Amino acid sequence: MGWFSKKETKDKKTEDIWTKCPKCNKSVFKDEWEKNDKVCPKCNFHDRLNAWERIELLIDENTFTEINGTITPADPLGFVDAKAPYTERIAAAKLSTELSESVITGTGLINGKEVVIAVMDFRFLGGSLGSGTGEKITRAANLALETACPLIVVSASGGARMQEGILSLMQMAKTCGAISQLNKKNIPYISILTDPTTGGVSASFAMVGDVNIAEKGALIAFAGRRVIENTIKQKLPDEFQTAEYLLEHGFVDKVVSRNDMKKTISDILSFYNR
Repeated sequence: MGWFSKKETKDKKTEDIWTKCPKCNKSVFKDEWEKNDKVCPKCNFHDRLNAWERIELLIDENTFTEINGTITPADPLGFVDAKAPYTERIAAAKLSTELSESVITGTGLINGKEVVIAVMDFRFLGGSLGSGTGEKITRAANLALETACPLIVVSASGGARMQEGILSLMQMAKTCGAISQLNKKNIPYISILTDPTTGGVSASFAMVGDVNIAEKGALIAFAGRRVIENTIKQKLPDEFQTAEYLLEHGFVDKVVSRNDMKKTISDILSFYNR
């Protein structure tokens, strides 16, 4: 029994200091993984970040102020699927993520430049676009308009939230309408597309930036690969719907590694006169 206990303790200690890259399956020290912002030092795979990790990466330390943090999902349809009522899914998402919605919005500085920022979190119901999500992004765009501050939106989403029906879909037009007002005032809007950016989000505010930047290796799509292949009866390239493929075909302006993202945004903002 003693031998097994020692072996189990040793295995646990090993697990505590190592992690495995989901892509290359190589072992990496957890400290190194975290210090490198969850980018694999061996294959350069970019693992997903949550919203708070993304804010820490992009916004100058101690300058972020959250806005509209009390906005939460509504259940206008009383939606119930085969697994659970929508209200139970909302409650579970809030509990597991400690978020009120699938996006965090606020203000802060990027290398000393004041911005309004909205960062989506895939952990909250797949980063889906619900009425609360759309309201928070719309309010962020309105604040950017009022203060003449650049707007940054970081997308990470599975698409529109089906549990809210048409109220979810209308957020596509609502957010784009608010963002369009920035262009009239020459206020920059930079869209950052991370893994994954799909469905109604990719078909709305994620792709209408003055500059659309994709994070390296991100999945960016509207419909899924299998749906498209079944529709057109053709096999798609392996790299189809990757950030690099979209750059090659003119759908995004730049593909950037995570470690360079903050500097890239800062450099772009320096071109704008305020």
